[in-house]
Amino acid sequence: MTLTYIISGFAVGTLVGLTGVGGGSLMTPLLTLLFGVSPAVAVGTDLAFASITKATGTLTHRLRGSVEWHVVRLLCIGALPAALVATLALKYFGGLSQELGQIIRYSIAVSVLLTVIAILYRSKLIAWINAHPERQLEGKKLAGATIIAGAILGILVTISSIGAGAIGATILVLLYPKMPAAHVAGTDIAYAVPLTAIAAIGHWWLGSINWELLGSLLLGSVPGITLGSLAAKAVPEKFLRGILATTLTLVACKLVL
Repeated sequence: MTLTYIISGFAVGTLVGLTGVGGGSLMTPLLTLLFGVSPAVAVGTDLAFASITKATGTLTHRLRGSVEWHVVRLLCIGALPAALVATLALKYFGGLSQELGQIIRYSIAVSVLLTVIAILYRSKLIAWINAHPERQLEGKKLAGATIIAGAILGILVTISSIGAGAIGATILVLLYPKMPAAHVAGTDIAYAVPLTAIAAIGHWWLGSINWELLGSLLLGSVPGITLGSLAAKAVPEKFLRGILATTLTLVACKLVL
């Protein structure tokens, strides 16, 4: 089974390296559906997995100067307290109960579908924003919207481990349409590090992290992400995102049914 986990980590890591999204959206449902891991443990393990991998990505983007730290700060102001509140709520309502597991399962399905929407319609959303500059927020309104977006993502990520990638990046594009693509990716990864770390610590407190499983996934994902990143320029992005969107839609349907 350990070899299977390593292979799965490699496959997901490669896809993330190729497309930039899909880590939590694929890993959590994969652990739940294919390997029979309980939803709570799948979420907790994936959050720990994400915090480690995204920390490496943040270092790279920092060296390249592609992180908007003032935006990271606003997102964290909303996301980190929300993650703590969500963790306490999970503890209060029973972190590992069967009922909560079902709630998490449906939360994962909803988050996956939101990710699919973000993948498929991101370019159209950007085009609409650019065509209506009067609708773009500025100043205090923009800062407030960023904090609120961070809070929503904090709750979503803590409950389902999904949302920090494609959904977070899409929100950044909508709020900051003039931000370069490389800075969107760097900022999205940077704010997700403390968020996933706090959420992972919360799930560790709840007892919902499988450390042996985490180690196996990391053994596969690190070379997978490296390989995917190197191959990304050779594969059409539209083709990759179509595959990812189709896969995630099937995953969401399976979770619900």
